[in-house]
Amino acid sequence: MRKQRPDVSDYHEYYRSYVDRVPEGDITVTIAEQWVETRALLDAIPADREEYRYAPGKWSVREVVGHLIDVERLFAFRALWFARGANSPLPAMEQDEWAETSNAGARGLADLTDEWDAARASSIRLFNSFDATAWMRTGIASGYEVRVRALPWMLAGHELHHRALLHRDYLGSEG
Repeated sequence: MRKQRPDVSDYHEYYRSYVDRVPEGDITVTIAEQWVETRALLDAIPADREEYRYAPGKWSVREVVGHLIDVERLFAFRALWFARGANSPLPAMEQDEWAETSNAGARGLADLTDEWDAARASSIRLFNSFDATAWMRTGIASGYEVRVRALPWMLAGHELHHRALLHRDYLGSEG
């Protein structure tokens, strides 16, 4: 199941651009390998760029990473919830409210990156623990049905989306 790209019926259309970014293959291997690349990018950001915002009202580099940590945990929790057969719907995440209250902007990028590293390792272990039945379970999150097998693909694509934004809008480079 980890090698099977989710069908477009497994997730809401909103996430299609994320899932489409992810290469074919075992999704747990993919998220482990892409984390190495993302970590290298974050480790190379100079301290004087951590609080950079490319426009007024936009998140700082630190806040982007805080958002990525929140989404890592949220998608892993959704996968766990539905994989275990829980059938109560899960609410949406209000990303701007979460970013405002996360305290990520006041923390150093190295600390945030270490936290994300731990969260990613936990996600990989969780996804590797699912059997074929768990991967196929569904639930409602943010008002839409989602299949467990789609969640790590959505997570991977979300990371790739923000990595591209970090390159383009925060660092002025291609990535």
